[in-house]
Amino acid sequence: MTPLALTGSPLWYASRSGGTLALVLLTGTVVLGIASGGRSAPGRTGKFEIGLMHRNLSLLTMVFLAVHVVTAVLDPFVHLGWAVTVVPFGASYRPLWLGLGTVAVDVLLAVLVTSAARLRLGVRRWKAVHWLAYAAWPLALFHGIATGTDTRLPVQLWLYAVCLASVVAAVWWRLAKAGPGRVFGRLVGAAVAAAVPLLLTAFLATGPLQPGWAHRAAAATLLSGGGR
Repeated sequence: MTPLALTGSPLWYASRSGGTLALVLLTGTVVLGIASGGRSAPGRTGKFEIGLMHRNLSLLTMVFLAVHVVTAVLDPFVHLGWAVTVVPFGASYRPLWLGLGTVAVDVLLAVLVTSAARLRLGVRRWKAVHWLAYAAWPLALFHGIATGTDTRLPVQLWLYAVCLASVVAAVWWRLAKAGPGRVFGRLVGAAVAAAVPLLLTAFLATGPLQPGWAHRAAAATLLSGGGR
């Protein structure tokens, strides 16, 4: 293995930077979407401004997501291939964790396409697809943690913690402001908001934070002639 493979190529750094920025922007998009909906929504003027910010953050997320995906595929040390950008769980490099990222990309692309065709689809159908964006966020979070060889760095862990705390706080704030009714939906939201931090903590403790986990996870790829 070359020194460049050990330290990371420029494309790898670009991919990790793009992916990290995409996660931060996606977190902001999700937080705005959660906080501005329902009975807790602001007035007409404030709702328009928040909606505009929400849309702009969504588009910026897709820009950095494209940088992340393209540079990851072009990185010669991983050999992913273009098919894995839309077909999940088919990569030789950490297929499960990379597949979660692919599913998140597919969901966000579906939201983007349906948003462009919103008038043709109608509000009800568009909202049904738009809600999937919230499912893309935990998939992207677990994908970033499991595939990044820099996950153990304190700054990266703090960034993940801030993203997680922001979304969980937004969910609990929305539930607190929701008022009576829709008990089942509120219970599901509360359960998910509680489960994601627990699952993430357990995964970190048994996986990425264990010494040598990143190298063991990539061992199969290295033996097959790819990866870092």
